Amino acid sequence: MTGEYIDSHAHFDKFAAKGLVEEVLARAADAGVTRIIAVGGNAESNRLVASLAARHPETLHVAVGFDRDQAERPNDLQALTEQLALPSVVAVGEIGLDYHYHPETAAIQKRLLREQLDIAAALGLPVIIHSREADEDTLELLRAYVGNWPRPDRSPGVLHCFTGTPAFAGQVLELGFMVSFSGILTFNQAGQVREAARMIPLERLMIETDCPYLAPVPHRGKQNEPAWVVCVAEKLAELHGCPVQKIAGITTRNALDFFGKRAINESEQKTIVADDAFRKGTGHDN
Repeated sequence: MTGEYIDSHAHFDKFAAKGLVEEVLARAADAGVTRIIAVGGNAESNRLVASLAARHPETLHVAVGFDRDQAERPNDLQALTEQLALPSVVAVGEIGLDYHYHPETAAIQKRLLREQLDIAAALGLPVIIHSREADEDTLELLRAYVGNWPRPDRSPGVLHCFTGTPAFAGQVLELGFMVSFSGILTFNQAGQVREAARMIPLERLMIETDCPYLAPVPHRGKQNEPAWVVCVAEKLAELHGCPVQKIAGITTRNALDFFGKRAINESEQKTIVADDAFRKGTGHDN
């Protein structure tokens, strides 16, 4: 084991359907992955991750929301607001825009995203944003959201599974957002993504699997799982020219800061103290 890791974005629908949740969590623990953010995106997934977090409160915390593929469906935003009050819920997500797969629903995607950004700002909960081939519209909506964000002590959101250009990354950073990288960082054709990862300050980075999708090298073609977030950390360490233990420490601290005190228990407070040298090395402060 080369450190302690947080997988900041994982989907559990397929694991639950196959009865694999317990063994997936056991392998994650063996790899040093101590916390996982289980992410919803539709009514069924939101209920699932909340129930899993209730069964595994030491490991799982939750983000709930209605993702871009739900834009044409009736979505109960009042029920979502009630779910966001659950103790295990640490963010609104996954929400966002995708004009690659759903260009015909762009207008209603934007409306759904705007409505949820308003809820997030009202509650002071950060957002987990998906954006694909929708940079300008994403930035327009996020600028309005940031203008209403009530928590200057915390980042307002994260661009998850980042696949954009370095220029887009720079604009996201200007808004105070974090940027999270997945196994795509290890893919042969992901040169632009690696270029973006190199230019992002360590204190603004998080790591994720986006499992069960996007298994990193050397696991390509397999069902991804949280244990393999370590591969993402190793690639980031290579890109930034530092030990993987440093990436583990910094991204863990970043995730704890981002998701807030509800994602920190007493044992993790001790981890923060132990990682203080890494935090000082990045200039990251509360």
